Amino acid sequence: MNTTSTINDWIAIQPQDDVIIALRDYAKGECITLPDGVSFTLLDDVPKGHKIAVHTLAPGDDVMKYGFSIGIAQEQIEQGSWIHSHNLKTGLHGLLEYEYQPGAQVQTDMPPEHLSSFDGYLRPNGDAGIRNEIWIVNTVGCINKVCEALARMGQSQFGSRVDGVFHFPHPFGCSQLGDDLKYTQQLLASLVEHPNAGGVLVIGLGCENNQVDEFRECIAPEYRGKVRFLKAQETDDELEEGLRLMEELVEIVEHEQRQPLPLSKLKIGLKCGGSDGLSGITANPLVGAVADMLVAAGGTAILTEVPEMFGAETILMNRAANEQVFHDLVDLVNGFKQYFVNHGQNIYENPSPGNKAGGITTLEEKSLGCTQKGGRSSVVDVLRYGKRVTQTGLNIVEAPGNDLVSVTALSAAGAHIVLFTTGRGTPFGGPVPTVKIATQSDLANRKKHWIDFNAGQLLEGQTMDEVKVQLFSQLIDIASGRSHTLSEQHGFREIAIFKDGVIL
Repeated sequence: MNTTSTINDWIAIQPQDDVIIALRDYAKGECITLPDGVSFTLLDDVPKGHKIAVHTLAPGDDVMKYGFSIGIAQEQIEQGSWIHSHNLKTGLHGLLEYEYQPGAQVQTDMPPEHLSSFDGYLRPNGDAGIRNEIWIVNTVGCINKVCEALARMGQSQFGSRVDGVFHFPHPFGCSQLGDDLKYTQQLLASLVEHPNAGGVLVIGLGCENNQVDEFRECIAPEYRGKVRFLKAQETDDELEEGLRLMEELVEIVEHEQRQPLPLSKLKIGLKCGGSDGLSGITANPLVGAVADMLVAAGGTAILTEVPEMFGAETILMNRAANEQVFHDLVDLVNGFKQYFVNHGQNIYENPSPGNKAGGITTLEEKSLGCTQKGGRSSVVDVLRYGKRVTQTGLNIVEAPGNDLVSVTALSAAGAHIVLFTTGRGTPFGGPVPTVKIATQSDLANRKKHWIDFNAGQLLEGQTMDEVKVQLFSQLIDIASGRSHTLSEQHGFREIAIFKDGVIL
């Protein structure tokens, strides 16, 4: 899906496509000549990243991009026309039935020999961490400000002895019941277990539904040795006691040293946000190539954003490692569609206004670009929301498309780093290092304080083989602590919890 040929100021993705993509703003009346010698005049102004019809399409015709249909022509579309929301609609509707049609496994490239390991922290249970941090996790939102104050005090007192002290506020845990509470606990417990945190201070208020003692049981026994617990209502001075417990944790983890570790210990999350018409042409295929390299070396890649698989889900389903994984993926996709139905929403009401401004018209167009982040590796497992990865290879985790919710779910699943592609930019950072990858050089140059890597090089003469090694090298440097993401440098660390819980 990512074979491309570039001709000056536009790009053709696949020979059978009905569209080319503008790499600059075009004005009505400009002329374009295709490689076969056919020339035509533009009938409309066409913004950068948007689609241009290369021949006439009749009403009801499928419109092809990436070699797949991205929707249905709503009217006759003349050669040279701008194709967007005014003349293209989704071809998706209703719930679907799927048949397992496994494709041949694809051999992917191994990383270069000099990038075959990283320097990380080997935890006592065999997990690897890429940071040696102290995390503060609160059981209830009522004490966010207490935890915030503790994080500041802890950073001041202990920051030179560890890689930092961080708190991740959230508003939940008070009046939650049943599955709603269960899934909040699962998500928070998975964060507590994350190996980037050498030590974790769990703080509760004392009267909330998410009681500290109950939450303790959600944490696997093998991780409890790195955790200290505090009930604020049961201590005279929660700040003083919090600092004392934090110092205990620091004394345990400050002696940890980085050591060379195999890539089989490394896990990356794959996410896009603020996508544009170039996301599926540059940044997403690049991230997919890097994910394939890591998986080929025995590592793990984690993909999410289930609603943004709609329209491209069969590509992933047919890469399921076995029939059970296929059925798990079908349940995941149809479960999320039912979630939309249960809330009275249009299943295919996507993309967002920002996506549309960037050139994406329909959900299937967005999905065909989005799923390229998963590369070409087999799907080995499907995880429920808040659960942790147990198998190496390409995993899919249940979460919506919301950027911060998805990045939090990827982190909870065990991702050490999240590769986040964007055509419009965003400043936020998740609980783990979040690498912002621009789809185009304009964004990378304009938002240098947001963007960590420029995939726009792929439109400027650099080959995929060259750029994927650049990005993989930067990934290893971040994992080894030799460099830090811009969101880390700015102190941007956040989480968001999917309030509606699991929908499978």
